[in-house]
Order: sequence, then structure tokens, then C-alpha cells
Amino acid sequence: MLSKSLNYECHDPTVGKNKRLSKGKKGLKKKVVDPFTRKDWYDIKAPSMFDVRQVGKTLVNRTQGLRNANDSLNGRVVEVSLGELAKDESRAFRKIQLKVDEVQGKNLLTNFYGMDMTSDKLRSMVKKWQSTIEAFVDIKTTDGYLVRLFVIAFTSRRRNQVKKTTYAQSAQIREIRKKMFEIMAEETNACDLKELVTKVTSSASQSAQDHIATRIEKASQSIYPLQNTYIRKVKILKAPKFDVSALLALHGGAAAAGEEVGAKINKDFVEPPVLESV
Repeated sequence: MLSKSLNYECHDPTVGKNKRLSKGKKGLKKKVVDPFTRKDWYDIKAPSMFDVRQVGKTLVNRTQGLRNANDSLNGRVVEVSLGELAKDESRAFRKIQLKVDEVQGKNLLTNFYGMDMTSDKLRSMVKKWQSTIEAFVDIKTTDGYLVRLFVIAFTSRRRNQVKKTTYAQSAQIREIRKKMFEIMAEETNACDLKELVTKVTSSASQSAQDHIATRIEKASQSIYPLQNTYIRKVKILKAPKFDVSALLALHGGAAAAGEEVGAKINKDFVEPPVLESV
């Protein structure tokens, strides 16, 4: 009988209450906040060397505490098709890289950062029974940029050729590569970055070849005929010290870049005469 009397249940109300509270804490759900409510939209502006200036928009977390939105925006690299920037679908195979250098209000002022070719265009040119000739040269622009240009070309069939292959000899490849060096150095001599980008991105033929590539093809015609000659890649190795005035000039001035300017002052103001007595 004593053992039965010891087997009792505890009915302390505080025990059940604590258990219910603990279950309630575990069951609480955090308030879901949309992360886009903490972000702001900024407009990306392309330099004046391109026809389309409004590239697109980008998101960034709003300035809060020690985190500044401008620190997250400066240095961003955007990749855009040249077909959209130049309104020419034939040049859509070129990819232009723009780097954000300055934040003006809700506008991001960018500068040219590099150029590349899409992989589908490059692979469509590589075929059998022909030779591939590549070269690169480092040049320095007048405004202090150190730029590396890559060129690619493929051998072509001669007129009335019967032979299946169009392989060039090693001596011929060396001569063509020498012509590439000379023409690229001559075309880019004594020009700034804006002029260099214009020469590289301009279309000088129906196949959207640039001016430098067409010159290389004409100069190499006597050595071995070429086809599909392009400036394949442009890479900026070193940039000068950042200058805000130079960037604003590249974007067409402060007003064109989107900076707020004051209203025009009326210059027809005439000072009233001095009163003899008050």
C-alpha cells in the first residue's frame, strides 16, 4: 500500500504554463520582409562614344549606418551588346564592358573597360582546312591608358584555286603577323581612348569588320589572302589616375550626365536709385 501511495502525479499549474510558453516561443515566425524594399534603382549611363546612352538599371542596398550605397556601386562592370549600343544588329557579336566610375544622383557614369567577342561568333569562324593567325600588341593612348589589342584572322581560298586546303606556310604567317603589328601600331598611334574605341567598334564593311581589320586584309593580300579578320578583344591593362572632369567631358558635360544645374539668372536687373530721405 505504501508503494501505491507514492505513485502520484504532480498537478502544479506553473509547470504546464512554462511548457505552454516554451512551445509558443518556438512556434513564433519572423516577419518576412521583402529585400527589394531596402534597395534603390540607379540608371546606367554609357559614354558619348556610343549612340544609346541609357544602358539599363541596377539595384543596390540603400545607404544605412556605415554602409554607403556609393561604395557598392563604384567599380561595377556591366556587359552590353554593341548591337544595342550602336543600334546595329550586325555588330551584336561584340560585347562591350562598361565600368562605373562615378555616381551622380541616381545616374551611374561609366567608362569603357574592355571588349570581347561572343563565343558563337568565334566558333563559327573556326573551320577545317585553313590556318588561324593571331597577334596582340600593347599600346599607350595619349590620355594615359595602357591597352592590349588582340586580332584574329583566317586564311582564305585564292581565286580559281583547286586545292582543298588553304594552309599558310610558317614564313607567310610570320609576315602576316608582322603586318598586323605595324598596322595596329600605326592606327592607334597618337589617339586617346575615345578615338581608339571608335576605331575598334566602327563598321567598315558589310560583315561588320572594323577599320583596322580591313586594312590588315588588304595589306596581307599579296602574302596570303585572309578572311574573317577582326579585332577579337580589347583589354585595358592600366588606367590613369581617376579624373572627374575628364569623365564628365566624356559624357558630354554635367548637364548631359544628369547632374542638377541651377536656373538661368536674369541679367536685366537694374539697381533702384538711392533715396535722399527715409
